[in-house]
Amino acid sequence: MTATTPTTAAQQFALRRHTPLRRVQHLLHAHPAISPFLVLVISFVVFSTLNPRFASPNSLSLVLQQVAVIGALAVGQTLIILTAGIDLSVGAIVILAMMLSAKLAEGQGLPGLLAIVLAIAVGAEAGALNGALVTRLKLPPFIVTLGTLSVFTALGLLYSGGQSVQATDLPAVLSWTGESFPVGRFRITFGVVAVLVLYLAVGYALAKTAWGRHVYAVGDDKEAARLAGIRVDRVLLSVYLVAGAIYGVTAWILIGRAGAASPNAITDANLESITAVVIGGTSLFGGRGAVLGTLLGALIVGFFRSGLSLAGVDDQYRVLAVGLLVILAVAVDQWIRKVRS
Repeated sequence: MTATTPTTAAQQFALRRHTPLRRVQHLLHAHPAISPFLVLVISFVVFSTLNPRFASPNSLSLVLQQVAVIGALAVGQTLIILTAGIDLSVGAIVILAMMLSAKLAEGQGLPGLLAIVLAIAVGAEAGALNGALVTRLKLPPFIVTLGTLSVFTALGLLYSGGQSVQATDLPAVLSWTGESFPVGRFRITFGVVAVLVLYLAVGYALAKTAWGRHVYAVGDDKEAARLAGIRVDRVLLSVYLVAGAIYGVTAWILIGRAGAASPNAITDANLESITAVVIGGTSLFGGRGAVLGTLLGALIVGFFRSGLSLAGVDDQYRVLAVGLLVILAVAVDQWIRKVRS
């Protein structure tokens, strides 16, 4: 009887590495956007089957318009989560930037374009404050943004007096993002176009510039990045500043979408932006993800809400479905991260 040669540990590891499940794991680790893309396709097929109206141009156009604001916020949130941080103040920054620019345009006669620039500047300054507290005082991003959430919310309410400003009382350019134009059988707002431009610009910066590589390196391992010569604090500060500027652009998009500047708008913006990022495949532990996945994540949330509504499902079950999606996305992320071990 011929004795078989014992399999070495290295051979066993190689065998495990090349199993179909391992190959899937490595594929998802290398391309985080695959998972949300598959979920988006499956949800489109399922909801179109349940109610053919879901696939109509009118319904899909409405979904795009509905996810525009959260999709824009999620771009900035993605940058911060890529560095292993989190921003709970996104909605408050948008409200502060929106109310300040709207009130100045309405009460002080500020030109519309200058009001937009001011909103972006206010957002950038608020983001820079978050970044300074994280980098200079070495405070956890969760605690910092939890505190500034209250600070920025209070400032927005105090400045506006809790009063809304209707778009009809503002320069036309401030509500321009809410205007739509036909694209075939679809109607797309200029706000949706602005969101797509944000995704293209940030996606290019992350994939093609040294700054983008530094963002991923810092999120993956801050100490290793520092030893490699990357100025970690400067990268983190720049990320929070850029994210804040994006929130300022979102304030402009929100005025067009809502038809007014209201201090009570987007009350769930913080959680919804995080939801889009997580479902989109960006790791909460930093260093892995892409804005393409975030865009798909925002669309998935929009698809679920619209599809379940057209299917006659109660609103509370729609919230439940999105919550389960988040848990599933985090579980998949944990599994994918084990590819390193």
